[in-house]
Amino acid sequence: MPKNLLEHINSPEELKKLSIDELQNLAIELRRFIIDIVASKEGHLGASLGVVELTIALHYVFDAPSDNLVWDVGHQAYGHKLLTGRREVFHTNRQKDGISGFPKREESVYDAFGVGHSSTAISAVLGMALAAQLKGEKDRQHIAVVGDASIASGMAFEGLNHAGVTDANMLVILNDNAIGIDPSVGALKDYLTSVKEGKNPRANNMIKSLHFDYYGPIDGHDLPRLIKELERLKQIKGPKFLHVITTKGKGLKQAEENQVKYHAPGKFNKETGELIKREESEFPSKFQDVFGLTLVELAEVNKKIVGITPAMPTGSSLKFMMDAFPDRALDVGIAEQHAVTLAAGMATEGLIPFCAIYSTFLQRAYDQVIHDVALQNLPVVFCLDRAGLVGEDGATHQGVYDIAYLNCIPNMVIATPLNELELRNLLYTAQLGIDYPLAIRYPRGKGYINYSWKLPFEKINIGSVSQIKKGNKFAFISVGTIGNNVIKAMALSNSEDWSHYHFSFVKPLNEEALHSICQQYEKIITIEDGTVKGGFGSVVSQFVTANYPGLSVQILGIKDEFIEHATVLEQQQACRIDIESIVEIINK
Repeated sequence: MPKNLLEHINSPEELKKLSIDELQNLAIELRRFIIDIVASKEGHLGASLGVVELTIALHYVFDAPSDNLVWDVGHQAYGHKLLTGRREVFHTNRQKDGISGFPKREESVYDAFGVGHSSTAISAVLGMALAAQLKGEKDRQHIAVVGDASIASGMAFEGLNHAGVTDANMLVILNDNAIGIDPSVGALKDYLTSVKEGKNPRANNMIKSLHFDYYGPIDGHDLPRLIKELERLKQIKGPKFLHVITTKGKGLKQAEENQVKYHAPGKFNKETGELIKREESEFPSKFQDVFGLTLVELAEVNKKIVGITPAMPTGSSLKFMMDAFPDRALDVGIAEQHAVTLAAGMATEGLIPFCAIYSTFLQRAYDQVIHDVALQNLPVVFCLDRAGLVGEDGATHQGVYDIAYLNCIPNMVIATPLNELELRNLLYTAQLGIDYPLAIRYPRGKGYINYSWKLPFEKINIGSVSQIKKGNKFAFISVGTIGNNVIKAMALSNSEDWSHYHFSFVKPLNEEALHSICQQYEKIITIEDGTVKGGFGSVVSQFVTANYPGLSVQILGIKDEFIEHATVLEQQQACRIDIESIVEIINK
C-alpha cells in the first residue's frame, strides 16, 4: 500500500482499486490536504471537510463522468476536485487563471453542472436523467448532493415535486449538517431535526409523500456504510432519496466548533486551526457593518423598520439587528423570491422593510421585484450587498448586473453611495419615509474613510450630484464606490484638465446636472463597477446623443463577458477601471 495514497489518485479509476481500509486512510489524507491548502491560500473550508467520506464513496460506487454528479452548492466540492485530476493545480484555487472555487463544466468532464448559487442540482439532475431516458441510456446514474439549507429553497421543492411523478433514474442525497453558511432555519429544518432524533414517526415522511424512495438517516462519516448503501441504491430504479448526517468542518476542531466562522475562514494555522489575525485598524469600517449597525441605530427610534435577509445574516451584518430586535429582523433561509414578496407584504401594512440581499442573489427574485414591489410602487428598501466585482468567488457571484437590470424597471430608484458615510445617510433618508422602491448598492469589505462614520445623520436629496474636482476640459462622471479610484487617480496625475462628478443616484438621472456638464466639457467619461451594457454609462450616452450629438462620451465599466475569479484589483485591471488605468487616461 503506497504511503501517500492521494498522490496516486488522478481519477476515480485509481480510487476503485483501493480496499475499504485504504479508502479510510485516503479520507484522512484528503482532509489534511484540504486543510493545508486552504490554511495558506484561503477559500471555503467547512463544507468540503464535512463530505470527505461521501465524496470518496460516490466516486468509488458510481462511474463519473458517465454517471452525472452535481454538488449543491459548489463549495462542498473541493474533495471532488482533488479526486478528479486537479490535485496538482489545487493550490491555484480561486486565483487568477487558476481553478474555480466551484464546479465548472469548462474545467473538467467530471463537473457535470456549474454550481455557485444554491438549489439548482435537483432540477439539473432531473433534466439529465430524463435526457438519458430519451436517448435510451437507462443504466446511467444521476446524483444530486444537496445541502440541508439548499433543499429548503423553492426551486429545490419544484424539482422534487416534478421528479416524484417521473421514473427518472436519479438519486438525491441530502447532506444534513443543519447549517449552510449560517445555521439553517425554518420548519423544514425542524422536521429534519426530528427525523435525526428519531422523534418523527416513520409514517410521517414528507419525502416519501413526494413519491421518492427514502432511505436513512445514516452516518455520513461511516465510509463502509455509505459504500454499501450507495451500491444498493444503484440497483434501484426511479427517484431515490438518501438522508446523510454529516458534521460541517469534520476533522478540524475549530471548524467543527465554530462552523459559521470556518465556512470560509481566511488564513489559519494548519496545525492548530487558529485563525491568523490580520492587523486591522478600526477604520475604514466594512460597508456591511456600517449597514448593520446603522440599521440598529435607526430601528431604536423608528419602530416601523424591519430587516429581512435570505440566509445571509452574518455576511450582510443583519445579525446586529437580529440580536437587538429579534422580532423585527428575519432570516428566511435560501428563499430570495419569498424574501422580496414578504417585504412587499410588510410594506402594504405601513412597515419599512430593509431587504438585505447580495446583488448576485437578487437576480433570483427579479420577477418579484417587478411584479410584487415596483408595479405596486411599494416602499421596499433593497440593500444590495456585494455589488460590483467580488473577487475570488468569480463569475457566479459578481454583483455587476444590478444597475442594468434595475434601471429598466419603472418606479425604481437606484442609489450608489461613494463611501460608508453616504451609505449611512442613505439608510437614514430611506426610513424618513419614501413612496417608491429604493435600491442602495454597496460593495463587500472595507470602506474608504479613515475616521468614524458615526456622524449626525443628514438627509440626502434624491438625484443628488456632487462635484469632487473642478477641471476645464474633460469630465469624469462616476457612480458608487468606484469613484474613489477616480479620486485617487486625480490626486496622482495632478491634471488641471479634468473635472470629477459623483452621481449618488443612477435613477432618477439628474438631467439638469447632466445638461450643465455637457455644456462645459469637450469629452465625458463615465465609470461604474457594473456592466457597460445597459448600465449607467449607457443611459448617459443616450442622453448625450439626444441632446448634444457632437459631444464625445466614453463608457468605462465591466466588459460584456463573464469576469472570472481573481482579486478585485486584478478584475478591475482587466476591465481598465483600476487607479493606474484611470491615471493613464488622464495623462493621455
